[in-house]
Amino acid sequence: MKNKKTLIIAIVAVVVVALLAGIYFIARPTAAQGEKTFTLTVVHSDSSKDFTITSSEEFLAHALIAEGIINDEGIETGMYFTVDGETASWEENQSYWAIYIADEYATVGMNDLPIEDGGVYKLEYTIG
Repeated sequence: MKNKKTLIIAIVAVVVVALLAGIYFIARPTAAQGEKTFTLTVVHSDSSKDFTITSSEEFLAHALIAEGIINDEGIETGMYFTVDGETASWEENQSYWAIYIADEYATVGMNDLPIEDGGVYKLEYTIG
């Protein structure tokens, strides 16, 4: 009897995980193909700078690397510490680069943030 309960629980868990994975793959953000023009504002610790970028890259990190705004140091981890020459350091002063889509805090990192034509993005130096 105990083995049947364990088997049923395991089957239910597998079905739930499969459903959640399916929902994620259907609803995940996808990038538009082709050339896109978007606006990026970099809010430094003491100033801000606006960029208008045209790129055929699908995701924000790759477009910013191609423009030289960030370097590819974080491509493996998705953690970028230097933006437009300014470095944030959590260890030093609990600073980091916050990512916004328009004025909304992004729920994904730059590696997974699809670029939309006409999109408005912001990287803001933030002290946590």
